[in-house]
Amino acid sequence: MRILLTNDDGIYAPGLAALEAELSSWANVHIIAPKTEQSGVGHAITFLTPLVAEEVYQGEHRRGWAVEGSPADCVKLGVSELFGGRPDMVISGINSGLNAGINVLYSGTVAAAIEGAFFGIRSVAVSLEYDEHADYASAAKIAVPLIRKLWELREETDTKLFNLNIPQQALTQASPALQVVPMGLDRWGESFERREDPRGRPYYWATNDPPPKMTERETDLSALRRGCVTLTPLSYDMTRHHELDKMNGWKLETS
Repeated sequence: MRILLTNDDGIYAPGLAALEAELSSWANVHIIAPKTEQSGVGHAITFLTPLVAEEVYQGEHRRGWAVEGSPADCVKLGVSELFGGRPDMVISGINSGLNAGINVLYSGTVAAAIEGAFFGIRSVAVSLEYDEHADYASAAKIAVPLIRKLWELREETDTKLFNLNIPQQALTQASPALQVVPMGLDRWGESFERREDPRGRPYYWATNDPPPKMTERETDLSALRRGCVTLTPLSYDMTRHHELDKMNGWKLETS
């Protein structure tokens, strides 16, 4: 079992180290991760400048490849050049902070998993609710059995892309509940706080406040609020397929 492990918090992030340690008891883990933090870069890739990659060591322990690029760059370059063959799985995380709801559109963590799925490789993004003293080791012990199960059940579904989120509350439970749920579509973070710098110039800070009213249907956001671990199958195909036949019947013309 060969795993390409990456993240968006950078190759020295504690979440990456915790997941590496737990996965290594089951698989041969190869780290190909950003050299510096790349949070919130989404699915950006590098076109206009070279991608520099260097092998990184901690003492005599080889950590892996540090890439001066985005998480998606790491997977793309990793699968094509650095990994040495094709990985069985791509795992991205553990991210510092949840990647739930519409945050999956901005997340470098999820983008790395999407890039793995582009290659037809089963890929999982793993995120832990932010805490200054986050217990990544405990989060990894929750995540890895689920990752193993997704691999074992690979013949049961053609879905290649999964998003796993772990709330802090789950770390204190012997057997935290797991919910398989859709991503929430509530629009967060539309408010900004206006401030002034010492020279009187205005600047704006996003508050990330939740919407005044949340949807009543069950989503990753509502399940996480209850302290459940959430697992969401994702798709990067943005086509609304059920609209195609109807639109083809509109007899649209360009002139």
